[in-house]
Amino acid sequence: MDAQHAPEAEAVADRGEYVPHVEIDRAVDAPLYEQVAAAISDAIHAGDVAVGTRLENEVAMARRLGISRPTARRALAELVEDGLLVRRRGAGTHVASGRIARPVELTSLWDDLDAEHRTPETRVLAYDVVRDDDLCRTLALPRGTAVAVLRRLRLADGDPLALLLNHVPADLAPPREELERDGLYAALRRRGVRLHTARQRIGARLAHAEEARLLGEPGRTCVLTMERTAYDDGGRVVEHGSHAYRASRYSFSTTLLAR
Repeated sequence: MDAQHAPEAEAVADRGEYVPHVEIDRAVDAPLYEQVAAAISDAIHAGDVAVGTRLENEVAMARRLGISRPTARRALAELVEDGLLVRRRGAGTHVASGRIARPVELTSLWDDLDAEHRTPETRVLAYDVVRDDDLCRTLALPRGTAVAVLRRLRLADGDPLALLLNHVPADLAPPREELERDGLYAALRRRGVRLHTARQRIGARLAHAEEARLLGEPGRTCVLTMERTAYDDGGRVVEHGSHAYRASRYSFSTTLLAR
């Protein structure tokens, strides 16, 4: 066993970085990057590293472990792809707060995050009121009816998670300030809306450049998509949403019943 790690390994260094304990064994068939990734993964799953802890950078890690920089980079990239680490532009690589598995139910992302004791946050990117015939058809409104177009970035525990685009009849739309402190469905409920049913479609595609930038993902990454039209108990369309989620941090879950 070729154990190449500094004495301070598996501890948080004075500079606030996690220096993982990794024992490199060059006699086994497992690639070096897999050995490094596995050691860090085990420490994260064991709870030895707190969420949000910054890891030492790949240059320092490569030098300390006696491996190449591309090997260290690939090990970290594997963990980012698995949702265990997150890269923050200009701030380094940190331990992620965990992958979010959302039930496929008529709930809002804000409510689901709150129920999981995560800290939801919203940044309203755009708030416009328009009169558009196509949107009126989508919302089953008379032509010329005002529609609120809401574009938001949803974060969980400070990390970008989803881009939300919603169209809401203007007479139901909450003000921008309310959307920054609460979820859309909670705001609709305060206005007397009783959500009843929804039609929903889930898919995946490559992220657009701006989406990748806002979500903190590399270019040409994949995002999960959800398109939903929600109705109240009177059959009125109360919102139409088209959302993009970070596939590395997010999944949908559902329960299937046999007939």
